[in-house]
Amino acid sequence: MSRDFYIFSNGRLKRKDNTIYFIDCLENKRTLPIEQINCIHLFGEIDLNSKLINYLSQYGIMLSFYNYYGYYSGTYYPRKKNVSGFTVVNQANHYNDYEKRLYIAKAFVDSAVHHILKNMRRHKEGIEDLIERIQNERKNIEEAQRIDELMGIEGRIRKSYYKSFNKILKSDFGIQKREKRPPTDPVNAMISFGNSLMYTTVLSEIYKTQLDPTISFLHEPSVKRFSLGLDISEIFKPLIVDTVIFSLVNNRVITFDEFDIEEGICYLNEKGRKKFISEYERKLGTTIKHRKLKRKVSYRMFIRLECYKLIKHFIGDEEYKPLKAWW
Repeated sequence: MSRDFYIFSNGRLKRKDNTIYFIDCLENKRTLPIEQINCIHLFGEIDLNSKLINYLSQYGIMLSFYNYYGYYSGTYYPRKKNVSGFTVVNQANHYNDYEKRLYIAKAFVDSAVHHILKNMRRHKEGIEDLIERIQNERKNIEEAQRIDELMGIEGRIRKSYYKSFNKILKSDFGIQKREKRPPTDPVNAMISFGNSLMYTTVLSEIYKTQLDPTISFLHEPSVKRFSLGLDISEIFKPLIVDTVIFSLVNNRVITFDEFDIEEGICYLNEKGRKKFISEYERKLGTTIKHRKLKRKVSYRMFIRLECYKLIKHFIGDEEYKPLKAWW
């Protein structure tokens, strides 16, 4: 079974014959078995060449790059092998038809809110008023007539949600407001880091399907990003990333020692990133008994299934109903 590899050290990634090696700056060599690689995440300063890229492309392996602070920079996305012009044409048709686009965008937001409320109800003491506020705001989703209106509703819901973090999180961790560029406190740093991981995970699952990652519905398609990854991430951020943060903080796995602040930017240091990724991977591998498939399915597979449901919707097989966790 393939898995993600994370490289934190500086060094060189190279192919020799049919093997991938990572050689760090002290000339320590580590072998990466090509058949077991799903995606490689590069946090250090890494040298690589076209020979390596060509080899990774044969296996459909993505490379995701992160900057000095551990925040997402970009992804090398190999040429897709799972292609279907029929699916892409129909995916584009659902974008061009505003009513159809709005239906999918609403589904993404409503699913995200379902998972937000699920998190809050697990820690409802002291945040009953915020839960009620979000429940009332949720009623406006169905009435929204435009995407920007829908984004406004989602923004207000997330504002209330992040306020609840100050009650959900134990110890001295807290958040005044959501800050992305740049994060200035540990909670914002974890949200940004986790959301970056979520985006790359979703992107790697989209790659395995026939979906075009550039045609999105909630976020506006752009020439510089795979915006469908942002759309689908909305569903899974509260379900995976936020619960990872709650677990790390409330079980005192992560402390303030795992954060650094430079020039006003707060970020997880290497020790903190390793702890976060360990918990994140554990969460992705957690399995749940699927009600329709009658078998255990991992959180990662739930992301792939969401892609398949979208394909069925686009080609007219089955109306898209977003995931709403029942467990």
